[in-house]
Amino acid sequence: MKKMISRRNFLKVAGASAAALGLAACGGSSSSTAASTASSTAASAAPAAAGKVYYLNFKPEQDQDWQDLAAEYTKETGVPVTVVTAASGQYETTLMSEMEKSEAPTLFQVNGPVGLANWKDYCLDLSDSQLYGELTSDSFALKDGDAVTSIAYVIETYGIIYNKELLTAAGYTQDDIKGFDDLKKVADDIQARKAELGVDGAFTSAGMDGSSDWRFKTHLANLPIYYEYKADGIGSTDAIKGTYLDNYKKIWDLYITDSTCDPKLLASKTGNDAVAEFVGKKAVFYQNGTWAYNDVKDLGDDNLGMLPIYIGAEGEENQGLCTGSENFWCVNNTSSDEDIQATLDFLYWCVTSEAGTSAMADKMGFVIPFKKAKDSTNPLIGIANDYVAEGKTSVDWCFSTMPSEEWKNGVGSALTAYAAGTGSWDDVVTAFVDGWAKEYKLANG
Repeated sequence: MKKMISRRNFLKVAGASAAALGLAACGGSSSSTAASTASSTAASAAPAAAGKVYYLNFKPEQDQDWQDLAAEYTKETGVPVTVVTAASGQYETTLMSEMEKSEAPTLFQVNGPVGLANWKDYCLDLSDSQLYGELTSDSFALKDGDAVTSIAYVIETYGIIYNKELLTAAGYTQDDIKGFDDLKKVADDIQARKAELGVDGAFTSAGMDGSSDWRFKTHLANLPIYYEYKADGIGSTDAIKGTYLDNYKKIWDLYITDSTCDPKLLASKTGNDAVAEFVGKKAVFYQNGTWAYNDVKDLGDDNLGMLPIYIGAEGEENQGLCTGSENFWCVNNTSSDEDIQATLDFLYWCVTSEAGTSAMADKMGFVIPFKKAKDSTNPLIGIANDYVAEGKTSVDWCFSTMPSEEWKNGVGSALTAYAAGTGSWDDVVTAFVDGWAKEYKLANG
């Protein structure tokens, strides 16, 4: 297993001024719930290319940006580029379906070493590609032996985004929050005075609908995994011990108690609900990443702050934000030679051309680990930089070692039942620890 990528190492090798967030995320945009597809068909004076590109995109929040960039590439080169964007939380299912078709994606992605294990037989060796030559560090590539199977294309950051205006109105600043105890004191006070302050709660609703649950069963669950790995000096495990699950309980209890809604309602609360509560100034705190900037920018750049996710671990006063990547490009080695070359050319253009690098930095808000990367204009990335400049230790994205999607779903279901009062915290521990061992064994034979 590769060592987790740290924010400090990224800045050092990439020479970038910031780290962008994905999942959804990473897991997906709060405003995207269905797959979308479009083919760039812009008129072009260039001759028709021999090959074509089909990109199965993981990030719904950047769907339109990729459609626009694909159209621009087609206009410039004549190469047809189709972008299909999977619905939030449905990427793996969509990929399995699309790869069975005669016109399968020529470009897809995996979320890290665990995801790569499922798809490495379909991954072209990129070691001799121009794309690989543009990487600022070999640490941004996943390998299978000597073969370069996948290349990270965005480095992302998440934490607790907050509304400075509302926090100030409550009588606090970021300087008052240096750890979990401080965060709980401030949040409890805001919750107790919510009518006076004109908010519905300290935190936005911790929705466990599929558009939002990844924030907690994956991103929040990263914290106890990170601290266990750090304590044990490891980068992965076949059997998580759950050393920091009491800390996981602390932050989850805070999220669902000092909230805009009754915990019993979380099963139906969505990502859109959380965005509306935050932008509508009905909550002070909102866990998400730099990729969510377009969702929250109406509050004003100067009004946005970002805190680390504190869970009460020893030494967390020196903790920064959570930084890494779960977005690795893979080129389908079963595609025709013409389509493979067209796909490699498209990727090289994305990370070296003015149009490509500008779109990825300015429109998508990405920090990309390539030599010609532009600094992102996303202000949340500037905040992430400040933590690094202050010497804070970034939290690695250890969730790429989670054994399966089924494991995440088990943890998510247990968290939801616990919040609703129909399950116990012991059920969460069981899903976390026993579920990990079971899913790891299934995934590894």
